[in-house]
Amino acid sequence: MTKYNTVEMIRIWASLTGLFLVALYFAVLWAGITPPSTIAMLATATGGFELFFFGQDQWLKRRGKHG
Repeated sequence: MTKYNTVEMIRIWASLTGLFLVALYFAVLWAGITPPSTIAMLATATGGFELFFFGQDQWLKRRGKHG
């Protein structure tokens, strides 16, 4: 079994939460109900969080190789 550190666990939970929110948004649309804007805002915020962490990971990996 793989052991994850705290930051990796936060990223995993954020990804799962984002996927759940997107699925919920489309399920509400499919049901013919007008989705609350809160769902879209939460999914966007989660995506932004993940993009920030991805960029930070890339920057730290590059910084480690170049000094």
